[in-house]
Amino acid sequence: MIKTNTQIQQFGLLIEGKVAPASSGKYFDAVNPSNGEVFARLADADSIEIERAVSAARLAFDHGRWTSMSVGERGQILLKIGELVRANAKELADLECVSTGKTIKHTTFIDVPTCAESFEYFGNVPGHISCEVIKHAAPVFSLIEREPVGVVGAIVPWNYPLIMTAWKVAPALLAGNTVVLKVSHLGSAAIMALAKLMNTVGFPKGVLNVVCSSKREMGKVLVANSQVDMISFTGSSNSGEDVMSTAAKGIKKLTLELGGKSPNIVFADCDMEAALGGTLSSIFMNQGQMCTAGSRLLLEDDIYQEFLHKLIAKAKALKIGPADNFETEFGPLISVKHRDQILTAIEMALAEGAKIAAGGKIPDGINPKGAYIEPTILTNVRNNMRVAQEEIFGPVLCVIPFSSVEEAVHMANDCKYGLAAMVWTKDLTKANMVAKRLRCGTVWINTYGVFLNEAPFGGYKQSGFGRELGKEGLFEYTQVKHIATDQTPGGKSLVTSWY
Repeated sequence: MIKTNTQIQQFGLLIEGKVAPASSGKYFDAVNPSNGEVFARLADADSIEIERAVSAARLAFDHGRWTSMSVGERGQILLKIGELVRANAKELADLECVSTGKTIKHTTFIDVPTCAESFEYFGNVPGHISCEVIKHAAPVFSLIEREPVGVVGAIVPWNYPLIMTAWKVAPALLAGNTVVLKVSHLGSAAIMALAKLMNTVGFPKGVLNVVCSSKREMGKVLVANSQVDMISFTGSSNSGEDVMSTAAKGIKKLTLELGGKSPNIVFADCDMEAALGGTLSSIFMNQGQMCTAGSRLLLEDDIYQEFLHKLIAKAKALKIGPADNFETEFGPLISVKHRDQILTAIEMALAEGAKIAAGGKIPDGINPKGAYIEPTILTNVRNNMRVAQEEIFGPVLCVIPFSSVEEAVHMANDCKYGLAAMVWTKDLTKANMVAKRLRCGTVWINTYGVFLNEAPFGGYKQSGFGRELGKEGLFEYTQVKHIATDQTPGGKSLVTSWY
């Protein structure tokens, strides 16, 4: 079992089927953002470890038995991982909590179960990779096969480590690829604990490798490695540009799930209590550190004052505190550095003319070593202001009024991002009309944050391309091959007599 007591734990890297320290023997500290204290030490990978991990994955793909195993056999191993996640649910939830600052309620009831469910879903969908026969009139037997891409470099961020790991590792492995998972130096303790568990399920040596590093450039080292066939990246849009530029030199296959500035459109004919609750969740869950955060509240004029008044009261009432307290509703940010960047963004918004309606500062009476900030609501915001256009990745809500459906749709789409959107109205005809006009990958109507393993997730525009989850997400980790066999009577097709 994974221990999460006051003793500082050490976590190794998973390379070539072994959990071990980095060759340098160096570790870096994992800090609890609730109190600023070191709770674990993680093996600090260097370029040597990245190269070892990639070489191990390359060897396992080219000469190992993983790709020759049936999809069903690979699926059984994924199901074992799901079982292990559930068996170690409390330990993983505790680690995710102290590592990221997510509330223990969040890690217990969302992160850990979702991680397990994703491994279980992909473990049970072998039929999606079956061959397809193309029917046509010509005397040719035409077969479409999906084959693994090869070595996949998967890079996950710190805001949803366990979930992002499952979303990438499960479909990549099911499709027959081998994987090098590179995790963020922040929020990675739970993944390194999971890596140790995953190493017990029977993977052939080198099929799954998991590395973490304090050095930001190690991600680029992985992307640039010529033995890596595909990169699956989740992170900021700026980082996505760097990944795309580096991967272009080797013409690697890419999936990019990047930033967002998601519009939350609230019409006057909404269920106000539902919309209030959904709005709070869309911007203050996980302290707003979500790529899908509803950070732009587009609020219809007719209910602007009433809705805003109630929203401010509810935001101010949220219980701020250490993430490991079950009574806490709003925990710390990932780090003091990130908190200070958000405070700077708020100052810039005020300089543009925005006004603080709630929050906007470090809360009083709380651990000064923690990375805390109050839930923040900004008014007097125009859609073309920097604060309304750039991803802040924190609990900062921009409230913008609108007077018509046309204006709401225009403002929603007038942004470089296109990841998600929310629409709140009792008129489902209007809701679906608006949803079809929104240029984004996911639209939630009268809800927020519904992620289904069966449904694809991904963005438009600078929110990236490619999809996670569903059969579309699984197919991202495959190559398509067409095999055409001539069946002309006598064995001589027309082309054989062309010359």
